[in-house]
Amino acid sequence: MSLLSILLIGFAMSTDAFAAAIGKGAAMQRPTFREALRAGAIFGVIEGITPVIGWALGLAAAAYVTRWDHWIAFVLLAILGGRMIHAGLTTRDADTAQVPQRHGFWNLATTGFATSIDAMAIGVGLAFIDVNIALVAAVIGTCTLVMVTAGIMLGQVLGAIAGRRAEIVGGVILIGVGAAILHEHLSGGGGIGFPQ
Repeated sequence: MSLLSILLIGFAMSTDAFAAAIGKGAAMQRPTFREALRAGAIFGVIEGITPVIGWALGLAAAAYVTRWDHWIAFVLLAILGGRMIHAGLTTRDADTAQVPQRHGFWNLATTGFATSIDAMAIGVGLAFIDVNIALVAAVIGTCTLVMVTAGIMLGQVLGAIAGRRAEIVGGVILIGVGAAILHEHLSGGGGIGFPQ
């Protein structure tokens, strides 16, 4: 997997957290950079750990599905991307209206875990292809830290509409990365890519 693909996955995985951070930032009264960075660090650590967990789970099953590996990665990325696009097109104004003024550690950690489920599923898909999972996890965690910090700070300015658009862009990127993985394996194999 190319470095560009890894960076795009990192960006795509951080858009869920960015959308959540915009909602949290919009609810906070003048969030400081320190508060935003703290939220970014919590989200980033969680988002960096979950793909490794998914990757380990995927490795346990890899021996049984190696002939379908590129199809599994493509389908997982396409499903996750489609889900993100759907979520981005769904109005969630009521959700952002219920965000409290101050956010404690457990509130942020719970939100961070909820937005990292996709990263765990990505890890499962990556177990079936040749990839450095430590690098992928570090990139996802770093992208999430930056995006959440920015989302908290920009929350009052951008509002929920920008958050939904970020999810749509992230979903499109995931589908594109999945298609690139599939194309890379199919063109490299010389066949149509189905197991024989």
